[in-house]
Amino acid sequence: MSEHYDVIVIGAGVTGLSSAWWLARDGRSVLVLDKGVVGAEASSRNGGGASHYQSPLFAEEQRLWPMMDDLLGYPTEHQRERVIISVNQREFDHYNYIADMCTAMGWPADKIDGDTARAMVPIAGDNCLGGIHLRFGGHANPQRTVQAYAWALQDLGGRVIQHCPVIGIETVGGQVSAVTTPRGRFTCGALVVAAGPQIAGLLAPLGIEVPLMAGRAEMIVTEPAPLMRLGGVDGNGLYGRQTMRGNLAFGGGPHEWIDTQPEGPRARPTTPLSRSLARRVAEMFPRAAHLNVIRSWAGIVESTPDGRPILDRLDNLVIATMSGVGFGLSPATGHAVRDLVVDGTCSFTDIAKLSLARFAGLAPDWRETAGWLPLAAA
Repeated sequence: MSEHYDVIVIGAGVTGLSSAWWLARDGRSVLVLDKGVVGAEASSRNGGGASHYQSPLFAEEQRLWPMMDDLLGYPTEHQRERVIISVNQREFDHYNYIADMCTAMGWPADKIDGDTARAMVPIAGDNCLGGIHLRFGGHANPQRTVQAYAWALQDLGGRVIQHCPVIGIETVGGQVSAVTTPRGRFTCGALVVAAGPQIAGLLAPLGIEVPLMAGRAEMIVTEPAPLMRLGGVDGNGLYGRQTMRGNLAFGGGPHEWIDTQPEGPRARPTTPLSRSLARRVAEMFPRAAHLNVIRSWAGIVESTPDGRPILDRLDNLVIATMSGVGFGLSPATGHAVRDLVVDGTCSFTDIAKLSLARFAGLAPDWRETAGWLPLAAA
């Protein structure tokens, strides 16, 4: 097989699919390649939050999410607003600080006492000191959203090939010209690399060093609880949501750092994290502590040394690694990638702080210094 596309996207996670969809909307011929299936890693296995107020992409995230069902033509189950509740004084003080910061930025956030929090979150207990009510942000269903991006892309003529890892990137005169796969060679006018932890291995042969560490992010899902008015609730070191069936789906680290090969992690290691997550969910929601955990999810996420995304263009190559916050920012990230590919710069915000150049001179042992070691080594 040998075909030409205006843009090839490596990675069928939420960032790659959103980028491809935005490019297809612009009339570009787009091919998405993935070593596995659409959204197989963290893109479909996360808390679904869309409230990244510390990102330069935040305003665009907030503008777009309420429109995404109509724009995509498929449901994402997006719901607006979130509540963050505290079960100790340290959390209470920190969340009040967040409320002041958001309000100063022009995003309304109410400070709430314990009684108000329990009225908004009926499964919270007497240990709830209060918290904050974010009148912005929200959450969506990760699996539904990934499917929506993929279907909407195909509706626009975009193509997705699953189980098709990229095994080589070709360049001519310093620009990407083609990628090779077990299914053939595909030529392109531009390349977007949104392959999560595999980005580093894919780009290293081109002399591009992208500092990333892979981690296993896990979530638990409980039996259904009575539906709450606002299903997006954070606290006690947890993030997550109540599904439309009532299940509580929550995660919150710590990450289990793992080694990754260029083709991706070879196995999903076991982890003791489920018990910790279940305990913290029960502490945050004492009136739901009787619910059984019925399943767990896990996905591989990547993180940069400073925990912030990398969105950058090098010639006709765009790097997009979101460092664990890809889902909620995906509508805005796709827009930014479209701008980088087509116009060379982001049209709606300044993303200079997300450039790869900020890691120039990074010490080779940064993983060891940070303590980000695989479990066996640690």
